[in-house]
Amino acid sequence: MDCSNGNAVVERVVRAQRVGEAGRIDCLPRHFGVMGIVAEHATYGTLARLSENYRGGYWHYYELDNGGFYMAPDGDKPYLMIVEGNGYEGIVSPDAAGIIACAMVYSHLSFRWDGAQFVRAFHQLREFIFMHGEHTDILQALD
Repeated sequence: MDCSNGNAVVERVVRAQRVGEAGRIDCLPRHFGVMGIVAEHATYGTLARLSENYRGGYWHYYELDNGGFYMAPDGDKPYLMIVEGNGYEGIVSPDAAGIIACAMVYSHLSFRWDGAQFVRAFHQLREFIFMHGEHTDILQALD
């Protein structure tokens, strides 16, 4: 995100930190309250729908220094992602696949129930996406 500061342009860098094992239990409730389990389950299902490569497994949690959160499947095996709604097809890392699935879930859940926390989570994650090495593919998948 660029912010004007007189004649200078200052870019805010958003960083991700992997949540350790001890911090996982409180992570989803802290970000989404009682809807955390819904978001988690929906994210697994969304990745399964987008990539036939996904077969379940362990996921890492990441907290962003802008207050955001995302999760991504463990491993280094790439995922073929197919988004039928916009025609995107591409191969991305597990991290990017998790970001895509989380962003889609946050957007979807923001229109259900009282979705303020998901609107905020979507925008926090989107701010991070621009810092990610695969931002072009992520943004195309989300378009």
